[in-house]
Amino acid sequence: MRLNKYISHNSKYSRRDADKLIESGEVTINKKKMTDFGYMVQDKDLVMVKNVPIKEKTELTMIVYNKPKGTLVTKKDDRGRTTIYHKLPGKFRHFIPVGRLDYASEGILIMTDSPKVAEVMMRSKLDRTYNIKIDKPLTNDMENAMREGLILDDARAGGHEKSKIRSMEFEPFVHYEIRGTTGKFTKLRVTISEGKNRELRRFFGHFEANILDLKRVAFGGIELNNLPTNKTRYFSRREYDDLHKFLKAIQKKEAQEKKEAKDRINAQKIKEKKGQK
Repeated sequence: MRLNKYISHNSKYSRRDADKLIESGEVTINKKKMTDFGYMVQDKDLVMVKNVPIKEKTELTMIVYNKPKGTLVTKKDDRGRTTIYHKLPGKFRHFIPVGRLDYASEGILIMTDSPKVAEVMMRSKLDRTYNIKIDKPLTNDMENAMREGLILDDARAGGHEKSKIRSMEFEPFVHYEIRGTTGKFTKLRVTISEGKNRELRRFFGHFEANILDLKRVAFGGIELNNLPTNKTRYFSRREYDDLHKFLKAIQKKEAQEKKEAKDRINAQKIKEKKGQK
C-alpha cells in the first residue's frame, strides 16, 4: 500500500495530512526519514509519524450502504457533482467501496475500512444481483447471450462517452428471470459474477437496448432488503462469519497457487540441470 494511504487508513490523519507530513520529513520508515510519496509499505516496515509508531489496524468493519441515484462512487469529482462521501456520515468518510455503481444507478454498495479486504472482494467472482428495466422487449439473441456469454470487439454502446474501453468479454449470466414485460419495456432480475465498467449497460447496449433503471439488490450473498435509500447498516454476525470463511478460502487458494508455481520452477531447474550433464 502507498505510504500516504497506509498512514490515512491506520491513523487519525487524512491522506492530505499524510502528504504534508511526508513532505515535511516527519515520517520515517524503519527509523529512516522517508520523503518518497510513491513508497509501497511492506509487511515488516516500521512506519512512524512524529516518532509515534503507526500500527496497522487488525479490526475489520463492514457496512452496507444503499447508494442513491445521482451520486458518484468517488472521493472527489472535478465537475463538482455529488459523491457518496457527501452523503455518508462522517465516521464512514474513510471507508472504501467494494466496486462501483455508476451515477445513474442505485442500490447496495459494500464498504470497508480494510483496503486489503476491499481489493480481495473486488477481484472476486462473487455474485452481483440487479433489478433492471430496459426499453425493449427481450429478444432471443439477448437470452442466448445471457446464457452463453458474449465477446464484443466494440463495446462502446452503453459505456461512458469518455471511456477508453473498446472491447469487452461477458461471461454467461449466473441467473436471469423476467419480472415483467409490456410492448415497450422489460423488467429483469439478473445475476452476474463480474463487476466490469458499466457491464450491463454495455451488454444490452449491444442489442440497442437502453437500461432505464438499474438497482443492485445483492452482492456476494449480502442483500439490500429493506434498507432505505442513503442509509447504512453494519454487517450482521452471520455476514461477518461468511466473510471470514471466504477470506480464509481465498488465502488458502492463493497459498496453494504460490506453492504450485514454486514447485514448477524447481522442477524446471532440476530438468535443466539434468540436461546440462
